[in-house]
Amino acid sequence: MTVRPAHLVAATIGLVVAATGSLFVGVTELTPAGLLRGDDDQLLVLWESRLPRLLAVLLAGSALSVAGLIMMSLTRNRFVTPSTAGTAESAALGVLVATVFFGAESVGVKMLVATAFALAGTYVFVLILRRLTFADIIVVPLVGIMFGGVLGAVTTFFAYRADLLQTVTAWTSGEFSGVLQGRYELLWITGGLTVLGYLYADRFTLAGLGRDFAVNLGVRYDRVVTIGLVLVSAMTAVIVVTVGNIPFLGLVVPNLVTLLLGDNLRRVLPVTALGGAFFVLVCDVLGRTVRYPYEVPVETIAGVLGGGVFLALVLRARRGNA
Repeated sequence: MTVRPAHLVAATIGLVVAATGSLFVGVTELTPAGLLRGDDDQLLVLWESRLPRLLAVLLAGSALSVAGLIMMSLTRNRFVTPSTAGTAESAALGVLVATVFFGAESVGVKMLVATAFALAGTYVFVLILRRLTFADIIVVPLVGIMFGGVLGAVTTFFAYRADLLQTVTAWTSGEFSGVLQGRYELLWITGGLTVLGYLYADRFTLAGLGRDFAVNLGVRYDRVVTIGLVLVSAMTAVIVVTVGNIPFLGLVVPNLVTLLLGDNLRRVLPVTALGGAFFVLVCDVLGRTVRYPYEVPVETIAGVLGGGVFLALVLRARRGNA
């Protein structure tokens, strides 16, 4: 299937329409008529809560999907993403360390510490991956999930000992109910990182074909892989620090897009970004409506939907290898 500019324009328009409609979903009354007549209370809700929440949903969804796409390409395994490689769990451990040692510092400091931990954890997983080069395609992400589970257990243990378990849970649970004006702006960093990922897309594609092939074409393989892992780690850390972890997002959307459109990152990256934004938007709206007027965290909705798709992809891969 060929992606034409008209397709991207149509998808963008569809996302804008859906995003606009989501602004009017919630407990607090917000209607087009109220906004048109300039109701002060509704305008306050729009600018202070609904619009920042929408922007956070779109930025987090697109960035984490792109991070998963880049990681899939660099590791040459479509089941290796930030949620199956310990990247998100490493970022959560970084949040705990930053809270213990730099509790009085700004969110930016926590973000930097979380990024450093995410990069270190991802690098450790890559070292493990190099020892599993000839392993089954399903074994590698399972090892990553176990690695992430160990990191999660370590984080929980030390958070409990430091009486910070609720704090860390609040930091890392993926949900958008607490997003307000002034509490989401760090996510714009992920927008810049996504653009940078697009600029390096061709080199990531070549690196995903293997070291020898990439070097023969003049690509500095180690540098490109390092840049890719830094981008993935930074995107994941910013999202975890700002809105928490969203499971399976970086796995499901890139897999579905590449199954339809192929593995050329420059061609599929914009579609992946739009798809990720739409997926999280759907999860957020479902979370606000499934138990109205109560709210179910996006992390829960994404875990249910993404987990089902993940199982379907695993079974499909098994049938393909049979």
